[in-house]
Amino acid sequence: MPVQAKIGPSILNADLADLANESQKLLDNGADYLHLDVMDGHFVPNLTFGHSLVKCLRNKIKKDFFETHMMVSRPQQWIEPMADAGVNLYTFHIEPVMEEVANVCRKVRESGMKVGLALKPGTEVQVVERYVDMADVVLVMTVEPGFGGQSFMANMMPKVERLRTHYPNLDIEVDGGVGPNTIETCAKAGANMIVSGTAVIQAPNQRNVINLLRDTVQKYTNDACTHVH
Repeated sequence: MPVQAKIGPSILNADLADLANESQKLLDNGADYLHLDVMDGHFVPNLTFGHSLVKCLRNKIKKDFFETHMMVSRPQQWIEPMADAGVNLYTFHIEPVMEEVANVCRKVRESGMKVGLALKPGTEVQVVERYVDMADVVLVMTVEPGFGGQSFMANMMPKVERLRTHYPNLDIEVDGGVGPNTIETCAKAGANMIVSGTAVIQAPNQRNVINLLRDTVQKYTNDACTHVH
């Protein structure tokens, strides 16, 4: 079963005072999931929102898929609150919990959420490979986490290529500076879950951009399958 192209707009760039409507609009325009950036002001210098906002959003948007990207120093602290808030995929950075990754994965899974493992640009991909069998998704950051609007780091693509080669059925996510101009690079490397912030949120036609991202990923996914057979 080839991996599916999934497009998850990062809602951090949306109007946070009107988040439910903005999020619903993204889903209506074809988003596969919502990517919620949670920052604690410690692991990254920025501060965003926590589980209470996610829970409010979940009360408005009942059935769609939520991923929280936990850019926090203590990911284990927020597992229960985020599970309670209705999060589906709990993606946390391995850097602050290097000794406890397996433990955190287990707790996330026990709470009923899927497990995502995120890597900062400076983290070697080999570090995450020993935990891949515990994860549903590996997120390769293509900017330094913590700020929107940075330039895409194409030199992260070898990480994606390596993961795709070794784990053909893994959901591999990229996040940071991804949009119509950089999607081909990501798709070619083997990414299938695409987080896009500004490029989707601020597009005059969100649906067109989401379709373009998805079609590009699907094209390379299909190509890879034909090469395998």
